[in-house]
Amino acid sequence: QLHIEESGGGLVQPGGSLNLSCEAPGSTLDSYAIGWFRQAPGKEREGVSCISSSGGSTVYADSVKGRFTISRDNVKNMVSLQMNDLKPEDTGVYYCVAGTILLFGFCNYSPIPDPPPYGLDHWGKGTLITVSA
Repeated sequence: QLHIEESGGGLVQPGGSLNLSCEAPGSTLDSYAIGWFRQAPGKEREGVSCISSSGGSTVYADSVKGRFTISRDNVKNMVSLQMNDLKPEDTGVYYCVAGTILLFGFCNYSPIPDPPPYGLDHWGKGTLITVSA
C-alpha cells in the first residue's frame, strides 16, 4: 500500500496563496498519475487538478483554472499544487491521490463516488485549507 502524505495547508485570507505538497515517504511516485481532490464542508468530494506520471499532461477543474498550478519533480519524488488568488469557496480538505491515468476522468468532476472508483487508488489523509478574512 502506497502511503501518501500531504502538507502545506492552513489559514489564508482571500486573495492569498498556498502551496501544497504531496509525498510518499519510502516509495516513489514517478510511475503514478497524481490528482488533487477536495471536500468542502457539507459537500461531496470533487476533482481539482491532475498531472500525468511524466508531468507532460495536466487537467484543472473549471473553478480553479488560471489560479492553481500543479507540478511534479520526480527527482524529489514530490507533487505540488500552487494555489493563488484563493477564495472562500476553496475552503476544504485537500487530498492527494495516486493512481492510474484513469483518474484524469475525475479531475474536473463532482461528485467523486464513494468508494472511489478504480484508478483513484491511493489517498492521503488530507490537509485542511481555510480561506477566510
